[in-house]
Amino acid sequence: MSQVNQQKTKVMIVDDHPIVREGYSRLIEHQDDLQVCGEADSKVDAIRKIMENPPDLIIVDISLKDGSGLELIKDVKAQFSQIKMLTVSMHDETLFAERSLRAGALGYVNKQQAPEQLIKAIYQVLKGKVYLSAAVTERMICRSIGSDNYSDQSPIESLSDRELEVFEQIGEGETTRSIAQKLNLSSKTVETYRENIKHKLNLENATALTRHAIQWVLEKK
Repeated sequence: MSQVNQQKTKVMIVDDHPIVREGYSRLIEHQDDLQVCGEADSKVDAIRKIMENPPDLIIVDISLKDGSGLELIKDVKAQFSQIKMLTVSMHDETLFAERSLRAGALGYVNKQQAPEQLIKAIYQVLKGKVYLSAAVTERMICRSIGSDNYSDQSPIESLSDRELEVFEQIGEGETTRSIAQKLNLSSKTVETYRENIKHKLNLENATALTRHAIQWVLEKK
């Protein structure tokens, strides 16, 4: 039995919802050649467990307890380049799928998709191949060739990963100080991000920024 377990591909689940982690775990353990080697709900916890027991693949959510899964993906890519990553999230794939790939993941699955799509994506990524929905794939191809179908970029898409992370936190009602603590940044840095966001989204003041961020967060839910 131990020999069989050693041959299984190790998967780590990083998501801040215990019920979601449990669902993924059951789905993965049902596969004869896959096993869950660890779970984490934050970036810090994930890095620690990766060092203790390196997985072959990590499933990462965009929203974690201590910030963005995109930052975790970037760190894992820099420190553990052999580990493959798959983003699985409820967030808008038109906004986060490309960001996930740029950060270092090989695929993106929306949580609203059927469970079998997650397993299909896992095996695809383990082969070193990209997994995206047909809609996102078409969007990326059209944009790369300059097609008019996808030439209009939403102002939100112009935000950097960090700016988008701060923007979301503002929409969740977090203050500059709490955002700084959560993302391990200085308050001054967060204020700089706020100013950049206002400029890129053409918002006049802090009140307009907060209103716009709250509306965006509510629309995503």
